[in-house]
Formats: sequence, structure tokens, C-alpha cells
Amino acid sequence: MDRDDGAEVPLGQIECGCAGDCEHPALVIFLPCYLSLHGDPPIRGGRPTQGETVVPDIFAYERDPRLTRLETTVVRSGGEEGRSYVVLEDTILYPEGGGQPADRGTIDSIEVCDVQRVSGEVRHFLAPQRVTVPRGGDLITVELAWGRRFDHMQQHTGQHLLTAIAEATFGWATTAFHLGERISDIELDTSDVRAEQLEELEEAVAAEIRAARPITTKQVSPDEYGLMPVRSRGLPSGHAGSVRLVEIDGIDLNTCGGTHLSSTAELEGLKLLGTESVRGGARLFYVAGVRLRRLHAAHHARNAELRSLFGASDDELVAAAAAKLEQLRESQRTLRSIEDNLATACAAGLAQRVEPVLISHWPGRDLSFLQRVAREVGRLAPDRVVLLTAGEGESGAFLIGAGEASPCDVPEVGPQVAEVLGGRGGGSGRFFQGRATALSRLEEAASLLG
Repeated sequence: MDRDDGAEVPLGQIECGCAGDCEHPALVIFLPCYLSLHGDPPIRGGRPTQGETVVPDIFAYERDPRLTRLETTVVRSGGEEGRSYVVLEDTILYPEGGGQPADRGTIDSIEVCDVQRVSGEVRHFLAPQRVTVPRGGDLITVELAWGRRFDHMQQHTGQHLLTAIAEATFGWATTAFHLGERISDIELDTSDVRAEQLEELEEAVAAEIRAARPITTKQVSPDEYGLMPVRSRGLPSGHAGSVRLVEIDGIDLNTCGGTHLSSTAELEGLKLLGTESVRGGARLFYVAGVRLRRLHAAHHARNAELRSLFGASDDELVAAAAAKLEQLRESQRTLRSIEDNLATACAAGLAQRVEPVLISHWPGRDLSFLQRVAREVGRLAPDRVVLLTAGEGESGAFLIGAGEASPCDVPEVGPQVAEVLGGRGGGSGRFFQGRATALSRLEEAASLLG
């Protein structure tokens, strides 16, 4: 996957949360998801000096993650690598960070294709359109693509709950989080994850979803933060002002700059999908909420098609598929035996001919068939040369083969034959083979061989 492993890195290590090449070599420390300070801290309050941006103490997406429409003012517009962007006084669009992808939406009906925090400001990158980009001082309307946001809220809240319960139940610490397009994952600091433990973990998460535990956010001072039982510790270098905390009542208190649900009940459900080994630990995959229902619907539709194809019930599908695969393997073995017999018969017929260069073309065959024929001719008539082709129309494969007693210098003449046949190839010793685009010139190519 080409992926952003997100924000959760071990305490004391420094790592950027950007995807791909990044101008920030060291910006973010542990704090699961706490990337609201990705880059230099924003200027809080007051009038801006040159190069500075005034932003609110708390952006609208933090104040109310359910706000889908906002009127605000453009601070400035600009461009980066051929993309236009605008910086706003306030925004409901979440910038990528903490393992959570950026929101999508519109600004005065212009599509926002990305949102990134750069040097303390939130840049809203606009999709290329033949429209005038809003300028500083313009009053604009921002609208949020709510479906994408709510999905991210479900997956991100699921990560918080899953992480907290995994640590409390098994002592597994989460070291990274990735919210993918189809499934999400957390990385755990253990390589020993058993199936029965995953079942216990999933049941514990389900119990907390049914409990409908309230989820709240709050801003606290650094002094207050130092006295609270926060699961993660440490703040980004240069952080000033309040600290944002997300709390799942009775379960978890943690620093985070992302968007979350208001109750665990809104998760609807969470399904663990298995693990894989990664960097001495384990990557645990999961889906939650709407994604879980969509995944189930996709599996059900797929099973319906398979039931129709195999004429079997859901419980019989695996056995039916296994039986069909075995039938296919047996058919392939039979077909190979038939083709071997055919190649042997074709080679015997060629070996009985008197021409110095034996040429033949087989529509519908492949290079593997040509190789078998050439080897058998070389055994039956070691002083002969063959030029064999296969394919439909002008395109196909060709092969030159010379027996041990043949004077033909195959490596020397092979490239010349390939050129006449409009193709290219390679080989060594007694064989040269390749692809051709002018099979109608077979006789002309054969004249080069003797």
C-alpha cells in the first residue's frame, strides 16, 4: 500500500504524519492522532504580521464535528505545485493528520480536493476548474461532504475504543493507526496475537458499543493536562496553549485532534478482520459502522453469485470451489498430456521431410508448444533446423531450433530472423525465440537459415 501510517509512533520518537515526500522531516510525536499542530503552531489571536495567519483557538471542525455548513472569510489564496488553495478564518473541513484523511467538500460550490496543515495554516486545495479562486477578504460558504466525515468519525472512534480495550485487556500498546479507504488498522507492539484473544477483544468492544458510552472532547491547560490520567504523554515541540482531549466515558482519556462520535452506540458495530506481522509487531485490521454493513452486503452479494455458479448453499461453497479446482487441475494435466502427444506426432512428421529448413505454423498454439516440437525434432533429426511459429493473423510467437549436428549458428542468425518477422527475441545455444508481428513473411525468414 503507498500509505500514511498515521500519527501513533513510540513516545520519544519523532515522525512526520505526511504521506509520501514531505518537507517536514520531524514534526509530530506520539499522542495517538494528535496532529492538529502539524508544522509550526498556528498564530492564536491578534492581528497578523506579514506571513502570519490568524486562526481561531478552536476550528469549527473541532468545536462541532457535525457542522456541515459554515460562512467565513478568506484570509488569503495561493498556489502550490500547480494547485490553487485558500486559507480561511475558520473551517469545518478537517486537514489530514493523525492517521485520519482530509475531509472533502466545497467552497462556494468549488470542489475541495484536499485539506492540509502547512506552516500553521490550513490550506484548502481546490479542484482545477474554470472559475475564479476566492481572494483574501471574500465572504464564502464552506460545505462538508458529510458521508465521508461520518465514516471517518466511525473508524477513528473505533480505533480509540479498540486501542483502549486492547491495552487494558492484554497490555497491547498501539504504535500506529491507519484509516484506509476500505479497511482500517492499528499496529500493536506484540507479535503474539492468538485467534481466541481476537475473539475476546471483539466481544469486549461490542459490549462497550452496546453500553452507549458518551464521548466528549475538551480543552485543558498544560497544567491541568499534567495532572490528568491521560493514556498518552508528550506534546508536539513548540506547542503552546490548551490541549485537546477526547474521552470515552469510563474507558479512555487521550489527546487527539481528530473528529469523533458522541457515543459508542454510533459505532453500530466493529469487526476484526485478522492480523499480519509488521516490524516485530502485529497489524490488526478492522471495519466499523457503515463500512461493516457495506462489507457484509458485498460478501452476501458475492456469495449469491457463487451459489448460482456452483449450485451450492453457502455452507457448501468452499467444498464446491475446491472440487471445481481439482477438476480444473485434472483437466489441465489431461490437456498437457494430449499436447505432448500432439507435439511428438508433429515433430515426427517434420523430421521425415527432406527440406534443409523445416518450417511450420500452428494457429491457436503457444510458445510452449513450439518448444516441445523443436526439442523432439532435435532428438529425431539432429542435423536439421526448424523455424516454427504460432498465433493468429500477423502476430504470434516464433522459435528457431537447431539439432546438435546442424551447422546453423542460431545466436548469429536469430536477430536477423526476428527483424524479418517484425519482432524481437533472444536465446542461447541451439534455440532462439521471441514475438513476431509479420508472420506472413515466414518463408522469407526461413531463407536466412540455409
